Amino acid sequence: MNLTRKDFLKAAATALAAIPMDAIANSSAPAPKTNHIPPGDPRRWWFEARFGLFIHWGLYAIHGWHEQDQWRRKIPRAEYGKLQQQWNPVKFDPDAWIDLAQAAGMKYLCFTTKHHDGFCLWDTKFTVFNTMNTPYGKDVLKLLAEACQRRKFPLCLYYSIADWHQPNYPNEGRHHELPPQPGDSPDWNKYLDFLKAQVRELCSNYGEIHGFWWDMNVPEHVDPSINAMIRELQPKAMINNRGFDPGDFGTPERDWDSATTSKGRFDAPVEACQSVGYQSWGYRTDEDYYSDAHLIRGIHNMLAKGANYLLNVGPMADGSIPETSAAMLRRIGTWVDSIRESFDGAAPVDLGLGDKSIALTRRGNSLYVHLLRDPETTSVFLRPLTTRPKRATLLNDGRVLECDITLLPRWHDQQPSAALRVRPIPVNDATPYGRVLRLDFEAFPDASKTTTTDETR
Repeated sequence: MNLTRKDFLKAAATALAAIPMDAIANSSAPAPKTNHIPPGDPRRWWFEARFGLFIHWGLYAIHGWHEQDQWRRKIPRAEYGKLQQQWNPVKFDPDAWIDLAQAAGMKYLCFTTKHHDGFCLWDTKFTVFNTMNTPYGKDVLKLLAEACQRRKFPLCLYYSIADWHQPNYPNEGRHHELPPQPGDSPDWNKYLDFLKAQVRELCSNYGEIHGFWWDMNVPEHVDPSINAMIRELQPKAMINNRGFDPGDFGTPERDWDSATTSKGRFDAPVEACQSVGYQSWGYRTDEDYYSDAHLIRGIHNMLAKGANYLLNVGPMADGSIPETSAAMLRRIGTWVDSIRESFDGAAPVDLGLGDKSIALTRRGNSLYVHLLRDPETTSVFLRPLTTRPKRATLLNDGRVLECDITLLPRWHDQQPSAALRVRPIPVNDATPYGRVLRLDFEAFPDASKTTTTDETR
């Protein structure tokens, strides 16, 4: 994954001044400032899918240490390349991956076709460093793509621009690059020809592709024609902002972007990404896993504010997903199922609460109150709202809640001093995270109308 290349904002802005920019994305490149994908555009599927499975998988799973094993442990290219002859994922079952994604409440999948080590998980004609020249001898991407198409499960492709194996890539020891290696013949133009040929393969030989996820544009090269080629070949493909132009959406990673918590809602398409493992995106034998609570809080924060979310697991070298990771996804899926209506077909709304611990979405006359942090009390105060809903429920378990509008001592000298109060919130339950309140109104409230009524006197 890549979080540097800060100067790419300036480079992209210079080359693409006609495209609106926004710095909300956590990585290098900007995202379009407004939602430039209109209704009827084939890319609109992405705005409905919302939650997807990220898969980081490659030769690095054999060592089981980290997906950037070769770079971080300074393994020479010649030595690392020997792993190709150990690649034999006999337990790889794409249907099992899709089953798990659906159990987690996910609606699409993004797959690493080539990570920074340069090993290709498809039958590419442009390098022998691929899955066909291994004991496994099968086209991994073909098997996955066929399963996704059979099950109507959208597939997106990850592709690393940095390449630690291809001799024309200019490995100069910059961030996420090897130092020069024996046999190198660095030539950026020749490498771009190689890259374009591979992208054309990926977009031509594997049926319908729904997205392209670039990573690691270390040289900060700008060339909008490459994304234009993808769009021509795959019109449904949503393209991220880590490639050669701003793309369609921003990519805040893990918990490193303060904008994801400071904003009440996003004014540009965003897809956050996180892994179940704290140390690695690829399979790690001795992983330190995040808690369910931490992951659910992150997912909840992004979905409630209108973003998409990719949650990653790293399959083992045999192709199976570690049971610890799988169990985490299934538990998260139980939560997603319970609150799904609060973000499927619902849009973020601003009613002037001014409380960053709460996000709001709306569907019709229903207001969904997303509690992004554990409440401090057994009540939730929705000031300045002073309209009582006809019904209030805790979406997670369906329990009915009480509502009133009452004068509150904390705001005695402010206007309004009354507020809509919802209670009791089960703050002492064993799972105090990911709570959503559903408030159903006769008519959707207007936050500007805060006059004290007879009921509040």
